[in-house]
Amino acid sequence: MNIEDRILNKTLLSKVTTAEEAAKYIKDGMNVGCSGFTPCGYPKAVPLALADRVKNGEKIRIGLLTGASVGRELDEALAGVNAVSRRYPYQTGKLISKRINDGDTMYQDIHLSQVAQQQRYGFLGHLDVAVVEAVAIMGNGGIIPSTSVGNTPSFIQEADKVIVEVNTSQPMELIGMHDILIPKDPPYRQPILITDPSQRIGTSYMPCDPSKIVAIVPCDITDKTRPLAPLDETSKKMAANLLDFLEVDQGDTLPPLQSGVGNVANAVMAGLLDSKYTNINMWTEVIQDAMFDLIDSGKVNAISGTSLTPSPEGLERFYKDIKKYREKIILRPQEISNNPEIARRLGVVAMNTALEVDIYGNSNSTHMFGTRMINGIGGSGDFSRNGGLVVMLTPSIARDGKVSCVVPHVSHVDHTEHEIHIIVTEQGVGDLRGLDPREKVKVMIENCAHPDYRPALWDYYNRGRKEVGGHIPILLGEAFSWHVRFLETGTMKS
Repeated sequence: MNIEDRILNKTLLSKVTTAEEAAKYIKDGMNVGCSGFTPCGYPKAVPLALADRVKNGEKIRIGLLTGASVGRELDEALAGVNAVSRRYPYQTGKLISKRINDGDTMYQDIHLSQVAQQQRYGFLGHLDVAVVEAVAIMGNGGIIPSTSVGNTPSFIQEADKVIVEVNTSQPMELIGMHDILIPKDPPYRQPILITDPSQRIGTSYMPCDPSKIVAIVPCDITDKTRPLAPLDETSKKMAANLLDFLEVDQGDTLPPLQSGVGNVANAVMAGLLDSKYTNINMWTEVIQDAMFDLIDSGKVNAISGTSLTPSPEGLERFYKDIKKYREKIILRPQEISNNPEIARRLGVVAMNTALEVDIYGNSNSTHMFGTRMINGIGGSGDFSRNGGLVVMLTPSIARDGKVSCVVPHVSHVDHTEHEIHIIVTEQGVGDLRGLDPREKVKVMIENCAHPDYRPALWDYYNRGRKEVGGHIPILLGEAFSWHVRFLETGTMKS
C-alpha cells in the first residue's frame, strides 16, 4: 500500500513532501511536540532532517516535548548536534542524558499524567509545531496513531502547525486499536467513566483540523525498540517473592495490574504465567513481551496502556498476530492511561522499580547518587500515589555487591514513605503497611537488605536512636556518607 492510499482526505495530497522540506517549518527557538512513548510511534524522518540542518551549519535549538522516551532518530539525533534547549518529560538515551547532566539541555522531570494539561495551561511554553507519526489520515483530518499514543492528541490540538509522518512500515491493522479522549481542563472536566480496563470512551483517531496540517511526509523507518536482557536470577527471585506475597495477600482474584518498564517488570509478568491467576486485567502504561505470553495463554481479559514497548522480537511477534492481540489491547492518551482518578477507582496493584530504597520506606527512582539524572520519574508517581496496593522493586545490591540498594536515607526522594506499601528485593518482601517508621526499619533490614549490609544498617539506626532519637532517627551527614564512600572507594561496605 502506498502513501496515497493512507490519506483518505484527498485535499491533503498536495501537502505530501519530503522530510527536508517539512523540517523547514521548525525554526530556532520553537517548541516542538512529538509523538512517541518509549521507542514506539515516534517521528523519524523529520527529526533526522532537522539534525542534518544543524550539521550543515544552521543554528537551531528547540524545546522538545514527547510522551516519554523515544527512539534514537529523535532524542539521540537531536542531542548529538546539541539541538535540544529544553526537554520534557522523560528520556532514556545516552546522549540526551549526558546533555541534561552537563547542563546543555534544561530538563524538568514531570509526572506523565500531568504533562498534557501543563502544556495546555502554558506552563511549558507555547507549542509551535507538532510532529506526529501516523498509520493513516482520515477523511475528516483525524490522524490514526501507530504503536503509541502518549501526549500526541493534545499536541495536535494545541500546536499552530502539524507535520504528519505517514509510516508505511506500520500496518493498517493498527486501526481500531486506539481509544482517544482529551479531557476538558478544570473547572469544566467531567468524570472519566471507566470502571473496567476493557471499556472504550473515545474515538479511534486523534482529531485534527485539516487546515493545521502543513506537511505530510512518507516514511518507512521502523520503530527501534530495545532488546530485553535475559531474565537473570535476581529478577526471577524478585518476581517470585512478589507473586508469592500477592497470592496470600490478594487471594484468588487480582485487581487490575500496573507494571513499569524493564526486565524486572517483564519478569513479574512472566511469573504470572505459572501463577494461579486467570481473568487478568491490566491498567498500565506499556505493553511488554510477557504480556503477549499472557494473552496467548488465555489468562488476560484486557490490557489498557499508552504504548507498545516490546523487544524487537516481541514487536515482530505482535505484527505477525496483530489481529489477535488487537482484540485484547487498547492504547489511550497517557493522561487517561495514567489518570489518578481511574487508578484509584480501579484500585490497581502498582508495581514499579527503584534505584534505591531506605530503611524508612522512601524510594529514589531517578538520580544516581542523588545528582545525576538517569531517565525520569515516568508514570510511577501517577500510580504510586493512587494505587490500591503500591509495590516498589529493587535488587538488594548493585555493582557486583559494592553498593547496597537499601540505604539509611535515599540520596533523592521520588516516592515517599507515605505512599509505598510494599518493598520487594530478591531477599524478600517488606510489608510496610500501618507501621511506624521505627517499625519499618526492622522489616526493611531483615527482609529486604542484603546480609552483607545488615550489620552496618543496624549500627546506623541504633546510633541514630541514641544520638538524635525522634520519630525518624536520621544522622543526615552519615546517611549520605554511604554514597560518598562508594564514590571515593568503590564500595559501600563498612
